[in-house]
Amino acid sequence: MENSLIIALDFADSQSVFEFLKPFGNQKLFLKVGMELYYKEGPAILHRLKEDGHGIFLDLKLHDIPNTVKSAMKILAGYECDLVNVHAAGGTDMMIAALEGLEAGTRPGFKRPDCIAVTQLTSTSEAQMQTEQHIPGSLLKSVLNYASLAKSAGLDGVVCSAWEAGAIRDKLGSAFNTVTPGIRMDTDHIQDQKRVATPEFARSAGVSAIVVGRSITRSTDPLNSYLNWMEAWKGASV
Repeated sequence: MENSLIIALDFADSQSVFEFLKPFGNQKLFLKVGMELYYKEGPAILHRLKEDGHGIFLDLKLHDIPNTVKSAMKILAGYECDLVNVHAAGGTDMMIAALEGLEAGTRPGFKRPDCIAVTQLTSTSEAQMQTEQHIPGSLLKSVLNYASLAKSAGLDGVVCSAWEAGAIRDKLGSAFNTVTPGIRMDTDHIQDQKRVATPEFARSAGVSAIVVGRSITRSTDPLNSYLNWMEAWKGASV
């Protein structure tokens, strides 16, 4: 996962996905399948992307009682995705159960999917957290708390904004992954995100992986946009 750029496939159906992927030829990408696409296409979209050699982040953000999450993760493990996630707000027992489900559902001899926990969505502001979630204090304190719970549960990392990633790495170590959506170029609109950052800032903060969606998927030249993003993210031509 280290230094990965994950493309968010924010499409309504598989036809749109594979039309988007045509210009990339045989390039092996790291792709995020979220709720909209998964609920429309189901496991078939995952199988086809894996057959084409792509890495997959299945972004369903599970949040339920521990036994339900454990059972669901046992099924998801069978899809052989590279990365899955839960909401840290579900608590330590739920996160431990998620790992148990993944271990139980992973075929012998195969690596279980990495599992990360959502801390605070990058569309959430500190004021919203305080007034709507009734969590006092700073947003950073809340994110660090959730990240600490995720690590104590044995998870592989968290979803956070680039603005909290440095503090998480300082507290929990560089081996604990930070996956950051809400990444924008200076010229991009922030859309529905609140805590956005540039790829250069994310790199300087020691982020493990960035998630980029519409800046690439809605581009008139997605391959060139991807290469430009990779250059900005890696800090060198690719």
